[in-house]
Amino acid sequence: MLLNREFLRSALCTVAFGVCAQVAWALEPFQVRDIRVEGLQRVEAGTIFASLPVKVGDTYSDDKAAASIRSLFALGLFTDVRIEAVGGVLVVIVEERPSIAEVDFSGTKEFDKDVLKKALRDIGLTDGRPFDKALVDRAEQELKRQYINRSMYATEVITTVTPIERNRVNLSFAVIEGDTAKISDIRIVGNKAFADSTLLGMFDQDTGGWLSWYTKSNRYSRTKLNADIEILRSHYLTRGYLEFKVDSTQVAISPDKQSIAITINITEGERFIVSRVKLAGNYLGKDEEFQSLISIKAGEPYNVDQVSQTTKAFTDYFGNFGFAFARAEARTSIDRATNRVEITLQADPSRRAYVRRINVAGNDRTRDEVIRREFRQLEAAWYDGDKIRQSRNRVDRLGFFREVTLDTQEVPGSPDQVDLTVNVVEKPTGSISLGAGLSSADGFGLTFGFKQENAFGSGSSLGVELNTSKYNRTAVFNTTNPYFTEDGVSRTIDLYQRTSKPYTDIDSYSIETSGASVRFGVPFTDVDTVYLGVGVERTTIVTGTYLPTVYQDFAKEFGSTANAFPLTVGWSRDTRDSALVPSTGKVMRTTGEWSVAGDLRYARGTVQYQQFFPVSRKVTAAINGELSLGAGTDGLSYPVFKNYYSGGLGSIRGFEQGSLTTGTQRAQGLIATGGTKKITLNTEVLSPLPGGGNDRTLRMFGFFDAGGVFGADESIAVADFRTSVGVGISWISPVGPLRLAFAKPISHFDGDKMQTLQFQIGTTF
Repeated sequence: MLLNREFLRSALCTVAFGVCAQVAWALEPFQVRDIRVEGLQRVEAGTIFASLPVKVGDTYSDDKAAASIRSLFALGLFTDVRIEAVGGVLVVIVEERPSIAEVDFSGTKEFDKDVLKKALRDIGLTDGRPFDKALVDRAEQELKRQYINRSMYATEVITTVTPIERNRVNLSFAVIEGDTAKISDIRIVGNKAFADSTLLGMFDQDTGGWLSWYTKSNRYSRTKLNADIEILRSHYLTRGYLEFKVDSTQVAISPDKQSIAITINITEGERFIVSRVKLAGNYLGKDEEFQSLISIKAGEPYNVDQVSQTTKAFTDYFGNFGFAFARAEARTSIDRATNRVEITLQADPSRRAYVRRINVAGNDRTRDEVIRREFRQLEAAWYDGDKIRQSRNRVDRLGFFREVTLDTQEVPGSPDQVDLTVNVVEKPTGSISLGAGLSSADGFGLTFGFKQENAFGSGSSLGVELNTSKYNRTAVFNTTNPYFTEDGVSRTIDLYQRTSKPYTDIDSYSIETSGASVRFGVPFTDVDTVYLGVGVERTTIVTGTYLPTVYQDFAKEFGSTANAFPLTVGWSRDTRDSALVPSTGKVMRTTGEWSVAGDLRYARGTVQYQQFFPVSRKVTAAINGELSLGAGTDGLSYPVFKNYYSGGLGSIRGFEQGSLTTGTQRAQGLIATGGTKKITLNTEVLSPLPGGGNDRTLRMFGFFDAGGVFGADESIAVADFRTSVGVGISWISPVGPLRLAFAKPISHFDGDKMQTLQFQIGTTF
């Protein structure tokens, strides 16, 4: 009873207070003669006037007063807002929130401060913005989230707010970084058909190895775990386990937040064999053509990849006829008694459409025209899926973008029209190449190169190559315009100056070559290009001590200075899946050079074949073969400085760069001056480094090299081949692909210059 009386007394007091407040608030409506704002420090008065729902001349009422206060508070700029009426004048009294003068961090080692400031800027907390305690709390959570993404669960964030003059505050986030939590155990429960080691070996995350400091594979990431689960799911669904499912995933963190245990519970289900594949729906009367696109095979285990490939092939083929909205799906009918499944491919072409507009997005640096000129699908033309795929692949092959995607959007109110949007993510297109070798005879040699593939966003390339060796000095400049004509004919200009001085003596002889050339590339298909060009070249033999006999003979025949005007022709085809880390595809090249005028008359050419084979998901095998031949024409001798050289990275590893001699040079004890014939054979097997998980940017490789150079009067003989074996490391570093090779020559000859350790940045094989 006492409780009821107390409750009644409180209720009556509350009602009485509300009535009094209403009476105090209520004002007779009046016409506003003026509006005055008080309390502003940084906020412009115009911001207040623009937000007020009442203007001079309006009739003021309690409803408008309440609306005014709500709209001003909604700006988020004030901690208090009051409105008073004095003789027809509205007085708006505000108290501004403090503004943030500076945001600073201390104790951050894992992240650069700029990265953290950007993360806070994205949630609205940055210099000059109003201070909001709720936003600061959110910032603390965002900082912790950044560290959690790197498995640093024990991280603590302490925020200090320091008031300063002019109603401003400094924010300081003191971060106490804990140790990184490591994955201590990954367990799969429910697997019977496959061993734990087989399934866990496919994961990018693991319990760590000796390279975990680089790969960070033992750091937990929800995104990576989801990707690993999808790999696990794909493994089962491609091997007949149609009803495979992941029941649950548990991630347990130890009390000290230093270790993580992951448990994945799965149900494998039964293994099903495809009994039959049939078509259903509308196939435009082209059933046989669609039937040929089916990659699902009856009598084999159900394979979700084959099903996806088939439905995608169907929708792509419909797109070739303009049906942009075609749908194809696979329906399964399971016979559990025999563990067999029948697949029905249901198709609906929907309606035909044409492309209204093609948009380009994401190209902050690259000009629109560089992307648009690669398109084979035209605006205002019928939608053609094949041309759209070609267009996307051509943009991707430019090499300027990290990612290229194509989105198709329906045009509202026009069911027969679509818009295409090309989304690109740009990447750095400049590259630096660096090569070096160390030998006891010649010491340290260095080569340097710089190339910008997308200069000023124009799609053209600029390149510079320098060799600072004391024996061979080179300066090369080249530029390529891939669209010299609107039809896609490219133009390449080369300017070069090379000086070769085999000895450091002041009086030693040297060979100086300077020249220029222009070459045009004519595309015949998306992967085939034919090259045609012309050049001019002058070679001077600066006589001096130690001049080899071959150069003396050349000077007697042609003089100390000789000019040549070579024509060039070439062809290339590149079908690799990646230029940096290929796992499949091939490269074929042929080049020819024919000097038709000037003092020199000769012909030379090179044929190269390179192919990559996926041995497994992690292992790739590669072969490379190259044959080069040269000969004099019109009864003249072949110029010695056009000889081919071998040895070192790019040819026969384990020997000094360009140091291999021909049989005649070897027999007479002469230095290496190259030969008119060269053959190179390479084989490699590449795999991730042990402990490196599935990281393809850091791999190890084993290799076997064979080949050599031969003179004009010598035949190519296997007995004269140099061979070597070795191992190496390939790393896609921030400055380009790096390869470090440890080689041991197997077959070699007296006088050969060995080089056990070699490395190069900028080579791909």
